[in-house]
Amino acid sequence: MTSKIRNFCIIAHIDHGKSTLADRLLEMTGTISKRDMTHGQMLDTMELEQERGITIKLQPVRMNWKDYQLNLIDTPGHVDFSYEVSRSLAACEGAILVVDATQGVEAQTLANVFMAMEYGLKIIPVLNKIDLPAAEPERRASEIEALLGFPAEDILTISAKSGENVDKLLEKIIAEVPAPEENQIFAGFPEVFAQDGAKALIFDSTFDQYRGVVSSIRVFQGEFFPNQKARLVLSNRDLTPTEVGFLSPGYNPAKSLKCGEVGYIVTGLKNVVDAKVGDTIYAGKEENPLPLPGYAEPLPFVFAGIYPIAGDDFALLRKSLEKLVLNDASLVYSPESSASLGNGFRVGFLGLLHLDIVRERLEREFDLDILVTAPSVSYEVVKNNGEVVTIANPSELPDAGTYKEIREPWAKINIFCPKDMIGSVMKLCNDRRGISKNLQYPDPLRAEITYEIPLSSIVTDFYDDLKSITSGYASMSYEPLEMRPGNLAKLDMLVADEKVDALSQIIYRPDAHNIGMKWCKKLKEILPKQQFAIKIQAAIGGTIVARETISAMRKDVTAKLYGGDVTRKNKLLKKQKAGKKRLKQFGKVTIPQEAFFSMMQNN
Repeated sequence: MTSKIRNFCIIAHIDHGKSTLADRLLEMTGTISKRDMTHGQMLDTMELEQERGITIKLQPVRMNWKDYQLNLIDTPGHVDFSYEVSRSLAACEGAILVVDATQGVEAQTLANVFMAMEYGLKIIPVLNKIDLPAAEPERRASEIEALLGFPAEDILTISAKSGENVDKLLEKIIAEVPAPEENQIFAGFPEVFAQDGAKALIFDSTFDQYRGVVSSIRVFQGEFFPNQKARLVLSNRDLTPTEVGFLSPGYNPAKSLKCGEVGYIVTGLKNVVDAKVGDTIYAGKEENPLPLPGYAEPLPFVFAGIYPIAGDDFALLRKSLEKLVLNDASLVYSPESSASLGNGFRVGFLGLLHLDIVRERLEREFDLDILVTAPSVSYEVVKNNGEVVTIANPSELPDAGTYKEIREPWAKINIFCPKDMIGSVMKLCNDRRGISKNLQYPDPLRAEITYEIPLSSIVTDFYDDLKSITSGYASMSYEPLEMRPGNLAKLDMLVADEKVDALSQIIYRPDAHNIGMKWCKKLKEILPKQQFAIKIQAAIGGTIVARETISAMRKDVTAKLYGGDVTRKNKLLKKQKAGKKRLKQFGKVTIPQEAFFSMMQNN
């Protein structure tokens, strides 16, 4: 019976105790015994998650408590993984909002709450870490009431670490989270559910080398069995599931998955691109089944080139990215070629942490040695004929004179910080071309600052600088705005008058000299010396904005002399000088790949 099912997720800002709470729920419901809890954060199954202490992947798990079936989906907390959160919300009817009783509401807390409200979920706010000496539950409850509107007296105070009041939270989930048949998705799309047959939504997929594609699903209609004829609606691909079941947290095969349940299905597919997240699995007689409302396509904010260090690893890199996309639906990639780096891929990410995680997963899980180029954002170019072209790579920018303007993406950022650090934070935002929009005080000691800022200004080192100037006390979330025209230009790097395409970038024109000098100095440090002087230049079109010179490496041509007149020495030096002049005219500088690797690592 669906009346005994509760589907919910846990949402929070990073490091507010979300995964620890999931551990206590697993322990108190008897899903995992205390003896079997070999490490903290049991639902963080990736080695990378355990090392960094952050949740990267959503993880579903089934628990049983007092005749109720509780399906929990643990979600990441970092802003770069908000797409993972959105996928979890679409499979649930309720959400537990975890707020740290020592830190209060943070930037990502607000972003996740508003996302849950858009999905129509029942939100249960709880204050965690009340066992810490610095906890201020009354003050933080008032803050939640002021910012989000939840009555302070109804907010449950818990300690996920000790288990205090976690049993009360379980009772509250059963009492307040709606049963699956009350999900608002049914009322919004009556034509989808008027069709006969079983329908389930894929909200995550993984690739198992023995089983093939294993998809996590939420059943919205009907019932799914092993060896049942089914179809992927959007991919138009037939499949016969070899196994269905649920995670607790290991694989537990079941006879079937019924309406309202969350579980997994072993599709039997071997092609990793077929079972896409957001697709609908259908089993029935309808020839043209309507898909369930899925998820919006992710919009990558940051782009970078990924190239294999060994050229023959290109095919392996392609297969690795295909498998990662199945597991990480927010990843977008397309092939590209560089004269300097060879064949690789242009990859879109949701942020710098997302980029860093993907890089590490490619290196660890697929044993790849790769080079990641400097991150950039996508731009829109308005040509003279009115055509608008989107470019993700600076090398795609049309020739000067063929376009009217370049538009760049802007974002709205919300920053929470101590009130005595407001000046430093606002200076940082203003230096990055930000426009101040709002300043308010959720409580007497903290401020919420809202800015509109170019996305390119925050995708590199903005977050690190923010943490540095606030001693780690600030938190930030951002959401995309529209594309806006800007005073932008393409900066090219030239080595011995040869353009290095891999180092081109689109910049804010007034910053051209500073950025150009920075890259020229980097190249000067890294490039090996030659027999002739090498000029390194940064240029916008035909205008040189910065320059450095690598002095010539002098060979001691007089070493073989053992005496005689000084004219013999002068004759050899004159001959060497003429040779250097000729080399300078016709010599080529081949930039070794090691130089690119070093530059990108330093960057």
